[in-house]
Amino acid sequence: MSSSFEDCFSSINDPRVEGRIDYPLLEIIFLCVSSIVCGMDGWEDIEDFGHSKLDWLKRFFPFENGIPKHDTIARLISRLSPTGLQSSFVEWVQLISELTDGEVIAIDGKRARRSYDKKNNKSAIHMVSAWACSNGIVLGQKKTEDKSNEITAIPKLLEVLEIKGCIITIDAMGCQKDIAKAITEKGADYVLALKGNQSSLNEMVEDLFEKGFETDFKNLKLSKHHELDKGHGRIEQRTCYALFIPQYLESYKDEWVGLNSFICIDSKREINVDIATEKRYYISSVKPNAAKLNKVVRSHWSVENNLHWVLDVSFNEDASRIRRGMASENMTVMRHLAINLLKQDKKNKLYIPRKQRKALFYDDYRERLLKNNGF
Repeated sequence: MSSSFEDCFSSINDPRVEGRIDYPLLEIIFLCVSSIVCGMDGWEDIEDFGHSKLDWLKRFFPFENGIPKHDTIARLISRLSPTGLQSSFVEWVQLISELTDGEVIAIDGKRARRSYDKKNNKSAIHMVSAWACSNGIVLGQKKTEDKSNEITAIPKLLEVLEIKGCIITIDAMGCQKDIAKAITEKGADYVLALKGNQSSLNEMVEDLFEKGFETDFKNLKLSKHHELDKGHGRIEQRTCYALFIPQYLESYKDEWVGLNSFICIDSKREINVDIATEKRYYISSVKPNAAKLNKVVRSHWSVENNLHWVLDVSFNEDASRIRRGMASENMTVMRHLAINLLKQDKKNKLYIPRKQRKALFYDDYRERLLKNNGF
């Protein structure tokens, strides 16, 4: 009986010449994923892991010809279609996880700094990822060459995701009318940050709130929620003001599909004697509910702390010099897959690095991580 892993990843096109294949594609992908789960981050590491764990690997696949040389692994991964690998990843995620209604999905981009190839004039890869904040898993990803192209990458990412009933949060780069429309057409809601990229809208919303603060929001329908968070010498106060769209501004609903509220997050952070204040503005298709929106906006930042930070610190992504062909992009997808496997272990309340070490030392734990998630 085939596994979810085989069902999803067997459709990837093998770029090698048929009849001259000593090491099956699924075996190599499985070897890479298993080793990355254990903290391996280079071709030689993957090969060494394979030799040391060959008997264990044979519990899943035959590995009749043993473990390929690291050059063979690198050559194959660098030639794989990123689109095919990403499609298989998304299909696998949809099989092993279920999003709850109202799940916050943060979409954000990250650059792998050392992935640039000066010799071949290739810039560092920039991946836009969708992160399910409460589930703690990556739902999908798309590559873009530079930050400005997130505008074109986000709609392509949205096309492959099942997001009905979810709330999509995106920073100011993704605050675009077409993106708002694409989200609502998928049956989801949006919370989009406002900054200079939508200067006239940003200025209008900022002026609306400033006048509201001056008049105690007279003649404006408002929802308000205050949070206080203390700990480790830090005090943070966050007040969310969510405005119903005033009648004289309803023309914006024609421009922004589904628009229902303007939002201001007024934050004050005290660390020892240092005090920092900030006001941030958003537009949303969610009806004004300040308590709910305060939580949604705060959830967005988990993509930085629980995905991007983990990729850099636990998986050494920023330091990785893997850059051959499509290898950088494909390895990012496999790191995302490894993060999902580790995050799905809810029983062990361990940091990711400790889970990685446990997976390296204990075959049974590594096997449980994989088999519990369709391998």
